[in-house]
Amino acid sequence: MYDDILLPVAPGGEATDAITHAISLAERYDATVHVVSAADTAADTLAGPQTGAFSDRLADAAEERVEAVTAELEAAGVEAVGNVVRGEPLDVIENAVDDGADIVVMPSHTRRGIRRLLLGSVTEKVIRVASVPVVTVPMADSEETADDASDVTDESGAGGASEVR
Repeated sequence: MYDDILLPVAPGGEATDAITHAISLAERYDATVHVVSAADTAADTLAGPQTGAFSDRLADAAEERVEAVTAELEAAGVEAVGNVVRGEPLDVIENAVDDGADIVVMPSHTRRGIRRLLLGSVTEKVIRVASVPVVTVPMADSEETADDASDVTDESGAGGASEVR
């Protein structure tokens, strides 16, 4: 059913449960996991000597992340291929799907409210445009974990309403 699993990872990102899900699917379907990281270097078009250095650091971070995740997959006995592509993350993921991915497995931050509105979500955009199934794995933001604990009760100390995710 799934021969090629796409696992997008963020440059400089941290380990996520999405890797575990990709391993599980790859083992079940004897699939190859294609790890891709988008080095969004649109700043390359801007003038200035610092722009190139930033772009290089971003690409290096993406390469390190892809190598680490690929090594983790291979250590679990899963065939993995890694690639860093310069470009906007949504475009990079769409192109990877067009190149033959059967399913996408990616993390989804659990941002809510104004942070979600302002920051947006690559995962949400992928879900809207993908021509293949997208498995999203919730990943709480470290800043929000503390905020969420304080949101559980309202001023009176009674339990507040919670959002269904």
